[in-house]
Amino acid sequence: MVDPIAAEVRRLRSAEQLSVREIRARTGLSRTKVYELLRGVPAPERVRRPNAKDDLRAEAVELRALGRSVNDIARQLGVAKSTAYQWVKHLPLDPDDEAAERRRGYVARMTEARWAAHRQARDAARAVVRQRAAETVGPLGERDLLLLGAAIYWCEGTKSKPWRRDDRVQFVNSDPGLLALFLRFLDACGVERSVPTYRVSIHETADADAAARWWAGRLGLPTGRFRRATLKKHNPATVRRNTGDGYRGCLVITVPRSRELYWRIEGMITELFQISGGTDVN
Repeated sequence: MVDPIAAEVRRLRSAEQLSVREIRARTGLSRTKVYELLRGVPAPERVRRPNAKDDLRAEAVELRALGRSVNDIARQLGVAKSTAYQWVKHLPLDPDDEAAERRRGYVARMTEARWAAHRQARDAARAVVRQRAAETVGPLGERDLLLLGAAIYWCEGTKSKPWRRDDRVQFVNSDPGLLALFLRFLDACGVERSVPTYRVSIHETADADAAARWWAGRLGLPTGRFRRATLKKHNPATVRRNTGDGYRGCLVITVPRSRELYWRIEGMITELFQISGGTDVN
């Protein structure tokens, strides 16, 4: 059965082209009720309010067609950048457009001019601090190498867990300096470089053999001790930045029959933790 009140409200809207206020005056219904009964019924043209920003929107589209950036459009029209973007986001700039290229060059020059002096001062201060810090290091004795090696291994190396004992020494890293320091630690522990096995862990799109040769040459490692590389499968969802000629993956250093060496590292770390007031190693 058709609701007579709803039918009347819809008739007033479609036949007599009345506004919500006029329908309320005729029927005595609340604003909420009228809107509910008019759901799906288009408003008549005479009661529609013009959008005050329609002209600005049209002008924004025209400016975009001329190659203007969102920032330029917002500044010229006196609107928020977010508003300007919503108006023209369906009109991306041509990346090869000559005007866009000029804008990018202009922005780059302005950015460089603004920050060049700051960067120069920062770089000069950094160089002074680094030099002062470097002068405090001095030569590394055997004790220094043992403590440093144990510490970096506990940060980056494979460790046993209470629920899974795996007392062996395996160190993985991509930093040549840190790897060289760990190899010096092994030297101090009496482990020559011909003892461990070495393996490259690298993305499947890279040249694993070339990376292995580079690591061997960079760290003075015997090529005959290198094992087959581990290839990381490509994940399209991952944004990779470690690409190009400088990407050589990680080097995995595994010391065979290293249970006792692992225990020595545990002992040094335990003592370091106790001296510093930390907890014991599990």
